[in-house]
Amino acid sequence: MTHSEENYLKTIFHLGRNGKGSVSTNAIAEQAETKPSSVTDMVKKLSEKGLVNYKKYQGVSLTPKGTKMALSIVRKHRLWEVFLVEKLNFSWDEVHEVAEQLEHIKSEKLIDKLDELLNYPKFDPHGDPIPSKTGEFQERNKQLLSMMPIPSKGICVGVKDSSATFLKFLDRNKIALGNVLEIVEKEAFDNSLHIIVKGEKLQISNQIASNLYVKPNE
Repeated sequence: MTHSEENYLKTIFHLGRNGKGSVSTNAIAEQAETKPSSVTDMVKKLSEKGLVNYKKYQGVSLTPKGTKMALSIVRKHRLWEVFLVEKLNFSWDEVHEVAEQLEHIKSEKLIDKLDELLNYPKFDPHGDPIPSKTGEFQERNKQLLSMMPIPSKGICVGVKDSSATFLKFLDRNKIALGNVLEIVEKEAFDNSLHIIVKGEKLQISNQIASNLYVKPNE
């Protein structure tokens, strides 16, 4: 498996709702920032290796073999992110690009030792679940902040957008995993929200709210 092939499997896994659905070659091309024709060529290669199901105009889905491999790549990526934050003091907006490089390390023994060193974490620094060695992972009860009723409270448990610019915005506004976000009002004009975070009032756009996952207070 080349790095490029592994990246394609991971992209199909994420776009296909954690490997459960099929995705179009156009969606893969947009995510990978490449031409649809290049995606088609790669998908055919992956199909020949028994990693994806592909029929023209019917989308692409992972085979059980492809899903297993994608889960392994995702596991490595997210474990490295935890390591970078907890052991090397990287901030959560710095780890993604470094983990993109480290996820291609082949040694299963190294990854198992890494998992043990980190005390078998269930979630990465962005709140995404980390698959176990056997491919199982724990889904959280969560919903987007933009979909919460008004008024209500929820605990921030993840982000939909893990780009550095978005995470830096959250840092500047003291929004972090584990924080209670209290929604007090929604503007009818643009659906922006007035929220309270750590005792401070803040107005955030609908775009920001649509990229924050919260666990509703029971």
